[in-house]
Amino acid sequence: MTGSAGHGTRTPGRLAALLTEAATEAIRTVGGRVSGVYLRAGTPGLLRLAVLAGLPAPLFHPWWRLHADRPFPVADAYRLGVQVALPNATEAMRRYPQFAAGLPFQFGSLYVPVVGGSTSFGVLAMLRTAAADTSELLADQDRLAHLAADLGVALRRLEADGPPLTWDDRPLSVRPPTTRPGSGRTAHFSWDPATDLVTPDGDVHALLGLPPGEFPTTLRDLARTLAPSDFPQLLALLREAAEGRPPPLPLPVRAADGALRLLELRPPGPGRGSEAGSGVGPAPGSATGPALHPATDAAARSPSDARTDPPSALTPAKGVLRDPSADSPADAAAGLLPEGVFCLDRLGLVMYANPRAAHLLGRSRARLLGRAVWEGVPWLRQPAFEDHLRGALLSPDPVHFHVRRPATDEDQSYEGDWLALSVYPGPDILTCTVVPSSRMDDLADPHLAAPGGPSADGVPRIGSPTSGAPTAPQYRPIVLAIALTEAVTARQVSAVVTQELLPAFGGRRLAIYLLQDRHLYLAWENGFPEGFLAPFEGVGLDARLPGVETLTSGRPLFFDSMEQMQAAYPGMAMDATQGARAFLPLIASGRPVGSCILGFEHPRSFSTEERTVLTALAGLIAHAMEKAQRYDSEAALARGLQQALLPRRLSSHPQVETAGRYLPGTQGMDVGGDWYDVVEAGDGLALVIGDVQGHGVQAAATMGQLRSAVRAFALGDRPPDEVMSGTNRLLIDLDPGQFASCCYLRLDPANGRLRVARAGHPPPLVRGSDGRTHVMDIPGGVVLGVTPDAHYPVMELLLEPGAILALYTDGLVERPGFDIDDGIGALRVALERAGPSVTGQGEPSLAGLADRLTATARHAADRPDDIALLLATRHAMPRPPD
Repeated sequence: MTGSAGHGTRTPGRLAALLTEAATEAIRTVGGRVSGVYLRAGTPGLLRLAVLAGLPAPLFHPWWRLHADRPFPVADAYRLGVQVALPNATEAMRRYPQFAAGLPFQFGSLYVPVVGGSTSFGVLAMLRTAAADTSELLADQDRLAHLAADLGVALRRLEADGPPLTWDDRPLSVRPPTTRPGSGRTAHFSWDPATDLVTPDGDVHALLGLPPGEFPTTLRDLARTLAPSDFPQLLALLREAAEGRPPPLPLPVRAADGALRLLELRPPGPGRGSEAGSGVGPAPGSATGPALHPATDAAARSPSDARTDPPSALTPAKGVLRDPSADSPADAAAGLLPEGVFCLDRLGLVMYANPRAAHLLGRSRARLLGRAVWEGVPWLRQPAFEDHLRGALLSPDPVHFHVRRPATDEDQSYEGDWLALSVYPGPDILTCTVVPSSRMDDLADPHLAAPGGPSADGVPRIGSPTSGAPTAPQYRPIVLAIALTEAVTARQVSAVVTQELLPAFGGRRLAIYLLQDRHLYLAWENGFPEGFLAPFEGVGLDARLPGVETLTSGRPLFFDSMEQMQAAYPGMAMDATQGARAFLPLIASGRPVGSCILGFEHPRSFSTEERTVLTALAGLIAHAMEKAQRYDSEAALARGLQQALLPRRLSSHPQVETAGRYLPGTQGMDVGGDWYDVVEAGDGLALVIGDVQGHGVQAAATMGQLRSAVRAFALGDRPPDEVMSGTNRLLIDLDPGQFASCCYLRLDPANGRLRVARAGHPPPLVRGSDGRTHVMDIPGGVVLGVTPDAHYPVMELLLEPGAILALYTDGLVERPGFDIDDGIGALRVALERAGPSVTGQGEPSLAGLADRLTATARHAADRPDDIALLLATRHAMPRPPD
């Protein structure tokens, strides 16, 4: 978290408490399975998952970061300020294919922007069972919107103390409200860092194996009731919770009698140091809240961390002790079952395992209970298992799959054997069964296939013993392929690879080189030290470098570490990291395109499966990049055409100063139909601005025809209404299938008389000599190209000396999801703040003012539309000398 600690009275704990309470209240109120809050990050244009309730955050690591411009429902809700409702997987695939391909499970979802005042903080999301009834979904959407509105108000109050609220930490995993009555084996306590007092609530003494009334009153006393190895980690994590940073999963600890207990830590609640009365939060006495992440390794902490004199600035930390055996099936009954049975809660923690399950998984029960399943059974940390577990957590249907169990340090007898796993979802607990695949014929479950045979539906199971090793999730290439179809330029292709490919494989660095005249040139890089890649720019195909040899040989090259690469290429410059590298050839239809380099922070090996997937993805990237190169070449020609059609020099007059600016859009071909012009009209000047619908070569060509027509009418000094009517009939006769808006003004410099006609174009702005700015209220006709008998009324105005006239196209004032009037208002304010007069001493020139009004758009990475701006000011006629 950034922007929340150490500013005024605000603490990270207050922010964490508000977000966790909103997430748990969403599940309680709306009744979904999962909820989460995305918050804006410190990096502009990036959203981060701050809280996830009902799912283990580590299992959803690919979705921790989302770019606000990506085609995902969370991004749309945030960027456009709209609610997104996806009742089922079919609708999700129709509207958001990348999102649906990444989570191909049967569930519905809701996304509501969290807005406070004029500030968009993030998105409140809810995942639920697929909706069969639209009215039910609408009711849930309305309830979620009320919670999001309350959260927005609370965040706005919290932000008033200091800089913008952002989130740049890992997400907090929050235990969802349980649907079952309490077992009586849960107790609460709090620790006040200021006094070092520990205050119990309930039967904490019983869970710690202590006689009644003997609960410890200080942290040191509490330490004596736990196993000595647990205390340093407990203290460090209590301090983090007091600072508002509780890790997301529970910590397994041992009581004095050796019994396993789960300790969950929570941030300070709203009662102290947060927004009371915000309307966001669980019911009193609720046992929900973030728990603790075991990734905070006690072994990595020094003994000095175990001091007990924390600063008084910290707020009380709250803890919950649980007895995991209280929520488990009866050992006596489950121990007699022929198959292994283990249970997971919705955070992925193993709450129960019978002896048979422990034996088949190759771990002792003591090393399973209370730990995340991927930590208790490390060999299950593989993409295929994670994908199946996500499916069980998100949809109501059971999942069945095979895994190959390696030998473990506790049991060498099962090396290479296959196990059949089934996961049966529940509202609070997931029940898992595990059996040797050789025993599947003896089981009654019709969903499982015998080894080497088909499934119940006659189709061989992916990952079964007959199909080789279990495969990684097959949607990785699908997600990238869908994203690449929307990328049209080389820059967009490279950005998609950065956003979709790197996170999927844990990479941190990317470089894409493209082939030109038998040399490789850097087209995109991300994450490499500044200047490191400069010596490799423009290398020939005869250079002995991995990026060259992967292209000339057509074979991908994988290096588990920099040391391995140094041995293969002695003398080649290396960066400071010791991580792995992958060099992928970009070859499309047998033609070399370039090379793609993936960099990793740490050494790692590449499995056969990963090598296969990366090689396939390189082919997709090569085809997309080849298409993008052709597109870029065509776009360059189109831009040349457009630049030739725009005026190189504006007509001038001694009493009139003008300045024009044009910015192409950054989506599509970067070529549009916006134009502006200044034309001599008799003894006056014609000021023109227009916008042809659409983008591309056709729009630019139509724009050129309309500009020529308007110039011809203006040079004949035709009245504004006749100019509009004539141009309208010309566009209809040309029949390009496009419309156009236009605003035409005829200015008499001597007396400032303005005659204006408008065809569906945004109204001009005028800033008076006193600095006050207003929108010109001008009646207008329909856009050009609709009806041949359209009428365009003319309005007469007076432009006083020193006043500034601003004509613009909608690309400057229009944003998706916002009213265009708001954008016009913002431009009016910017023009008014420019200064009392552009003609006064020390004030900016008209050209400088044009630069200032387009500065934000000029530096924006993403402009969905092109922009035209034309400014004009009239000077008073100088008095003749005496």
